[in-house]
Amino acid sequence: MASRRPATAPAPYRCTECGWTTLKWVGRCGECQSWGTVVEAAEQTGIVRAIVPVAPGAARAARRITEIDTQDAPRRTSGVGEFDRVLGGGIVPGAAILLSGEPGVGKSTLLLEVAAKSAHAGRRVLYASGEESAAQVRLRAERTGALHDELFLASETDLATILGHVDQVEPGLLIVDSVQTISSAHSDGAAGQPAQVREVASALIRVAKERGLPIILVGHVTKDGSIAGPRILEHLVDVVCHFEGDRQTSLRFVRALKNRFGPTDEVGCFDMTGTGIAEVADPSALFLGHGEPEPGTCVTIAMEGRRALPVEIQALAVRQTAPNPRRIVNGVDSSRVAMVLAVLESRMGLTLSDRDVYVSTVGGVRLVEPAADLAIAIAVANAVKNRKVSKRLAAIGELTLTGEIRNVTQAAQRASEAKRLGYHTVLDASSRKLAQALNELQVRGMPRDDSEPGF
Repeated sequence: MASRRPATAPAPYRCTECGWTTLKWVGRCGECQSWGTVVEAAEQTGIVRAIVPVAPGAARAARRITEIDTQDAPRRTSGVGEFDRVLGGGIVPGAAILLSGEPGVGKSTLLLEVAAKSAHAGRRVLYASGEESAAQVRLRAERTGALHDELFLASETDLATILGHVDQVEPGLLIVDSVQTISSAHSDGAAGQPAQVREVASALIRVAKERGLPIILVGHVTKDGSIAGPRILEHLVDVVCHFEGDRQTSLRFVRALKNRFGPTDEVGCFDMTGTGIAEVADPSALFLGHGEPEPGTCVTIAMEGRRALPVEIQALAVRQTAPNPRRIVNGVDSSRVAMVLAVLESRMGLTLSDRDVYVSTVGGVRLVEPAADLAIAIAVANAVKNRKVSKRLAAIGELTLTGEIRNVTQAAQRASEAKRLGYHTVLDASSRKLAQALNELQVRGMPRDDSEPGF
């Protein structure tokens, strides 16, 4: 008769992430759902049952928070103003920054520009690339004008060799592109697996803290847009930035998802050109149409972080005889557009069931906030009525199903920015109802279709 395992015997396999145990090996942890983290319990898992206290030295003794001198860690500019804006004013010595983004969005181009500008400022930079050879990085640097004698390149995928380059070069900024391509001999598995990513990131961040060396790590993303690898990677770093943009347009945004040294509501704007990446300090004109106003247009003030941007919304209503009219949207939320069309037809008596309606933003920007509801309603109503509105009018407000205009977040900042940009008339929640807002429009003489109910 086969012997049975005693009930008190420890489970032979354990997850290195959360400590979950199992009797047999599995590729995915049943608790934290991490891949490749289940190892034999006899192996080192990082979970220590007993820790012997160690008395800290005088230099590392705990001090009162009021006695901590922050002048030892002044912010240093990266040379790219929009990137500094997202970081909260500059790079803090010893900070670990994680920059993620989809393939081909321009992460390497942006960081090569940051490296070149930092080198021009007199700081030695080490750019360690695990995805490209040094010659390939040099070719891109020639194209973008990012050549400098204080910028050092290394094509390495071994963690120990990268740390050796750090000792040899003694840089003031370290860029690792990317953390998923680097492997350590102290951890099992191929590069990019959770255990390897955790080991590499921990070692690099430890060096950054010990030497006051700021480090920027490039992170891959999965198909759903989240950062690849264990979630602990985002916990270890000080700043998490996401580089995003539409491949159909040249506009790029850098957003801070986590920032221990500044706000997380700042957005940096960039323009991807044939010669590299350029800052867009004032993107106000990127999302506006040119020329004279046309029927079916209206401007709203969108908030990208703490930056107010005027965005023009365009609408087109075309008569059709098909039983199911089409609703095509681009750059706005289709569900909110459907709600706005229902409010216009039910509360304002505007017939839209016999028209195809197209709604789009200018410049490829995407609006997901409800503050654009009023501008969408005005644009659609004027498209049906063949009316023009003044180029100096902006609409800000959220619509309810009763036709009421509600206030939105940061309404005062939106209104003040609209005034600063020359929008003398701002329709907002002060109009109370959609019918009142439509009647307050500054109508310019254009023939209109009087067969439709007026407003």
